[in-house]
Amino acid sequence: MTQYTVFLDRDGVINHDSDAYIKHPDEFHFISKSPDAIALLNAKGFQVILITNQSAVGRGMISVRTLDAILKKMTRGVEQAGGRIKDIFFCPHGPNQGCDCRKPKPGMILQAVACHGIDLKKAFMIGDSAKDIECGKNAGCAITILVKTGNGEKALAALTEKGIVPDFLAGDLYEAALWITTNFSSENIVS
Repeated sequence: MTQYTVFLDRDGVINHDSDAYIKHPDEFHFISKSPDAIALLNAKGFQVILITNQSAVGRGMISVRTLDAILKKMTRGVEQAGGRIKDIFFCPHGPNQGCDCRKPKPGMILQAVACHGIDLKKAFMIGDSAKDIECGKNAGCAITILVKTGNGEKALAALTEKGIVPDFLAGDLYEAALWITTNFSSENIVS
């Protein structure tokens, strides 16, 4: 039976975002209970995959090596809470580089599908921006969830203007994880 997959954005969902970008591991700070949310999802049988735009790399603000160090800090914190991020996909490109991977394009999710045999009818996309929700919908994820942390409030207004409605609005990642694990299980296939 195909496992449920939860795709997560990083900045504003797992960690506090910054208009100046997260450029060093010391600038990475978890949003309260986000590692616990990932652990809860894993405990209930959901695999978690990170899907994140990281244009600071393409802009020359950080190196891939520094990004790796930031991601290692994140994965260690998640593991200390008892969770696991199965894989990480990032887009290093700037908004004007015309790549297929930068959200709202679905490239990173489609890469994950190809790598891990994911059934998008059993996939969730959780983000704090309009482009996260649009990416999930563009890829064909069954459920999109907007969290109010990060840019969530601005994103809701932008999505409303476009006539796009996330399937669920959560206060934060932990509330989203509770909603998912309460409403979906391996016996309860998303239609």
